[in-house]
Order: sequence, then C-alpha cells, then structure tokens
Amino acid sequence: MTQSLETDAIASSEPAISISHLNHYYGQGALRKQVLFDINLQINRGEIVIMTGPSGSGKTTLLTLMGSLRSVQDGNLSILGQALLNASKQQMTLARRNIGYIFQAHNLLNFLTAYQNVEMALEIQDMSAAEADTRIRTVLSAVGLEDRMDYYPSNLSGGQKQRVAIARALVSQPKIILADEPTAALDKKSGRDVVEIMENLARERGCTILLVTHDNRILDLADRIVYLEDGYLVNPASVGVSVQ
Repeated sequence: MTQSLETDAIASSEPAISISHLNHYYGQGALRKQVLFDINLQINRGEIVIMTGPSGSGKTTLLTLMGSLRSVQDGNLSILGQALLNASKQQMTLARRNIGYIFQAHNLLNFLTAYQNVEMALEIQDMSAAEADTRIRTVLSAVGLEDRMDYYPSNLSGGQKQRVAIARALVSQPKIILADEPTAALDKKSGRDVVEIMENLARERGCTILLVTHDNRILDLADRIVYLEDGYLVNPASVGVSVQ
C-alpha cells in the first residue's frame, strides 16, 4: 500500500507534458527546413495553457508532436511520463488514448448525429453499452446539447458543432486536451462560451489543457500563456502578450 501511494504521488507530481531541447524539421537533403528550435516547456497537470503567436510559427506542428500524431525527431518530449522519442507505433497509440483533440474544423461526420459523433470516441474503450450511453448523455448535457443529441451537424450552428467536438474530446475522460484554434470560426460570444465549457469540464476532471489560438479575447482564461514565433518559444511579455 505504501509503495502504491508513493507511486501515485510521484505520478501526480510529474508534468503532464515535458519538453526539452526539441527540434523539428520538414523535408530532406537540400530542401530540409527547421521549423522548431530548441523548445523547452513543461505543462503541469491540471494547468490551462494558451499558446499563441503568428501564423506559420510552428504552433500546430508542436501541438501534433505533443499529441503523438507526429514522430519526435530530435530532443525529448514526454507525455504523462512516457517518452516519445524513438517511440514505436504501439507506444504512440497508447499515448493518444490519454489525449482528447479539438480542432478548428471540428471534424464531425455529417451522416452521424451529435450523439453518434461523440459515441465514436468510445469505440476503443472497454466499457458496457449502458456505461457508454450514460457518459455520452452526461457530457452532451454538460455542453448544453441535451436537446440536440439526435440532431445532425447540418442542423447545428457553428457554436453547437464545436460543443459536440468538445463533448467528443472529453467523453473518454482524457488526462490532456489539445485544442487547435477551436474558436476561429465562431463569433465572440460563441467562442468564449465553448472555451469556458472546456475550462469548467477540464477543471472538474483535473484535466490539462493546451489551447493554440490567435483569439486575444480568451487569453484571460489561461493559467499561463506561451508565445511561439518563427519556431522559437519567447517571453510573452517581450511581445506585449499578457493575461488580462
């Protein structure tokens, strides 16, 4: 019992995401181009971090590396204590099971209802149909769509579609949420609403959030802001970025 408690304490004190001296390149030979330069970053468990910076600065590339959607080439990157450098496909798949993804284009399947889109995220989970149904209905209700579960995406507004995407990301109860420009296609109120929903649900579950955005209207929702420019992490204060 003592050993188990010690193990749990060590696990809870480990950063959710730990990155040191990370570099990344596209292309080969003479066309090889470096896009990330000596990235060093730690994100603690339960922390909400916003990453901002100009278009083309490498934010999405860094996000896909953290999400185990792209192989680490050079440097160290660990997710929940698991190192991803030289990780096998199986290890990368296992890492992804602890991560929920939310994208700008929400990526809903138009031939499935809101309920069915969320249900897809549970297909690889080992649980009964009754438990899955409870989870789906609970999370859709939590994002304010209890009366839209049987609606198809074509009958939902942009904000409602993004709420379905949030529900899909959270239904498997991941330990990390990675969101790439989730408010880009939304108006001010809808954009803030979906981020506040994400924030509240994540805090209830002790989930870590990394949110990539250009949206200055939601910066105050973060515990911390990091700024990426031309592939380098820089001090946000030096470029006039601050939590409101």
